[in-house]
Amino acid sequence: MMKSSTRAAALPRRQAFGVQPVRSTGLRASRPVVSAKASGSDSDVGTVGLAAIALGLPANAIMLWSEWTLKTTGSGLPPGPGGALGAAEGVSYLLVLGIIGWSIYTKATTGSGLPAGPSGLLGAVEGVSYLSLLAGIIVFALKYLS
Repeated sequence: MMKSSTRAAALPRRQAFGVQPVRSTGLRASRPVVSAKASGSDSDVGTVGLAAIALGLPANAIMLWSEWTLKTTGSGLPPGPGGALGAAEGVSYLLVLGIIGWSIYTKATTGSGLPAGPSGLLGAVEGVSYLSLLAGIIVFALKYLS
């Protein structure tokens, strides 16, 4: 026959919204530790991938802002103080084209695009870069046709 304390621990404890089983009080240190390396971690993309994430997200934002300004006003971003905004615009176009070039090279050599990276950010930068390029092609075509 079971002891009353063992039997009580096996019975569910009632709570406000249902029944929840009583958890064991065993020590956590006695449980084996399981760890797995997630695909797309920081080590998969390297320094260049982390730089592409850090610089690619703001570069895409500046490029899309520049394209919107070009579509609505007919000219790019103003030079800004000391030409900083115009320089950021030019560097952003080069960064986005560099990310797209890296993506095409990786696709041609490995058969798949860039790795997802931490939290999928490198994959997001890759996708947004292609969308920025497409938007740029459309905006320049509309400007040329009008």
